[in-house]
Amino acid sequence: MDSSNQPGSKPLIVESAAEGFQGSHAPDFTPTRRRKVFFLLDSLNVGGTETQAVELATRLDSERYDVTLGCLRARGPLLEKLAGTAVSVREFYPKGGFDSVHGMYQMFRLAIFLRRGGFQIVHTHDLYANLLGIPAAVIARVPVIISSQRDLAHLDLYKTRRRVWLRRLQNLSTAVLTNANAVRDAVLAEHHFAPQKVRVIHNGVDMERFSHESRGRGWLAASGGNDGLHDKEKWIVLVGNMHSDVKGHRWLIGAAGAITREFPEVRFILVGDGAERKNFERQVAELGVERNFLFLGRRDDVPAVLACCDIAVLPSKAEGLPNAVLEYLAVGLPTVASRVGGNAEIVQDGKTGLLVAPEDSSALAEALLRLLRDPGFAASLGKNGREYVASEFSVQRMIQNTDQLYTELLRSRGAE
Repeated sequence: MDSSNQPGSKPLIVESAAEGFQGSHAPDFTPTRRRKVFFLLDSLNVGGTETQAVELATRLDSERYDVTLGCLRARGPLLEKLAGTAVSVREFYPKGGFDSVHGMYQMFRLAIFLRRGGFQIVHTHDLYANLLGIPAAVIARVPVIISSQRDLAHLDLYKTRRRVWLRRLQNLSTAVLTNANAVRDAVLAEHHFAPQKVRVIHNGVDMERFSHESRGRGWLAASGGNDGLHDKEKWIVLVGNMHSDVKGHRWLIGAAGAITREFPEVRFILVGDGAERKNFERQVAELGVERNFLFLGRRDDVPAVLACCDIAVLPSKAEGLPNAVLEYLAVGLPTVASRVGGNAEIVQDGKTGLLVAPEDSSALAEALLRLLRDPGFAASLGKNGREYVASEFSVQRMIQNTDQLYTELLRSRGAE
């Protein structure tokens, strides 16, 4: 993956965990034209946090920023997207856990890397990156440390005693960055950080990428292993991983019976994969609605898939600020989402979409039936939603807000 022939770029380099300490020297924070920023992520698998971080890393002005992206595991489909960019990649894999000997080795190894590199900003993007990156940045005396919380703490680790240590670590950071007002409010209510420490920058969506014209459905039906689909059916799409039931697949499947009794030709298009997929397929079979469901698995062409659909849904149990809803609205799809987390910051009920109670198949069915019964109302929601996202949640706005935050924090720490 050599990009040395591209102006302004450098090769994508993955430094393995096998590389040892190479000594250290005093950091060089001499003002330069470019700010040195280190991102840290768990992996480069396709997910909301990972996608947003890669978008930010590659879109920050390369004349002003020198970005290195660190991963606990430098693997996943998004690694290829970094090829040919000015962003290099380093791996710091804490084999055996963060509190193991190897985990401690990786923490100090990262600290030395940061110290030697003279990084001005360390920005950790997820829970596990916080655990490794914050102490390493403190040891390295990095001027600005930004930790993140991008969900409402539904992961198991938040429910153990380790959450206390996580919050103590986050209190060492210069700022705690959230992606929704709902997440910020929850963090402040539970952990009593100073209000000025906890900030909000909403996720951004690339409007151009989600401006696809529909080219019919035959190609998608064939790729999904079902050539019996046709253009006159109404397609309802859910984009979300199937690692658990947090995205609400179970309640959408539970709503299918009531919907198909009135609209028997409706198809539910499920994009995503994970360990729970077999259970969802079993639930579909038990309810006798197999012909109404199409499991597409993980896709690299989500914008084109969404362009084929008529309605979108995300009935999650918990959310931060979901990329899926931003993408639905960017395409112009009338959207139904659960009233959790940051969904209500994107979906204005009755104007840019519909909000329903989580874990409620009956309410979900009624909302979807309302859109199916009233195409004019559905079209107005789709139009309003696209205009709202273009105005308030563009990727350009996210980059601008991040640049402003970096500038503010660097100046407050006297590092610029």
